[in-house]
Amino acid sequence: MTSDEELMLAVGQGDLAAFGEIVSRHQAAAWNAAYRFLSDAAEAEDIVQQAFLNLLEAADRYEASAKFTTYLYRIVTRLCIDRSRKKQPVYTDDLPARATPGSSPAEAAERGERDEAVRAALARLPDRQRMVVVLRYYEGLSGSEIAAAMGTSVKAIERLLARARMGLEQDLAGFFGK
Repeated sequence: MTSDEELMLAVGQGDLAAFGEIVSRHQAAAWNAAYRFLSDAAEAEDIVQQAFLNLLEAADRYEASAKFTTYLYRIVTRLCIDRSRKKQPVYTDDLPARATPGSSPAEAAERGERDEAVRAALARLPDRQRMVVVLRYYEGLSGSEIAAAMGTSVKAIERLLARARMGLEQDLAGFFGK
């Protein structure tokens, strides 16, 4: 299988089929990150479309010096933060809580309330802290990958993550009985 980095180098040479493969491999993950940051499905879709347009426009300048996903998350991160600063997020289109087999309606409702409380607390975090939480806990990126995606140091990411955890803990203390 061709690596993402090889595909991007091919896109830089004008191979649109390679670009199609990149999009099909990564659009869902990019949308998930944008959605978790913005809490709006339509906004997330716009961000992802813009991210891939930016990728296509910059393909001839792409250098495979880091993982492709780091490069993609850097674009998505910048677009999300820019969008957040220009406009307050709209909380519609929330994904419903999924019922797990064998769970009662009361358990599903409780899980939905918990998920909503976490989403709301996450939305109240400053942009950079929110993005660090999304990339670490929802997208599973390492500290060094987040640092590369956000254009900062691993130490700065650790500090952002610690402040985000404290903020979430304080915000959710009443909900979780702490």
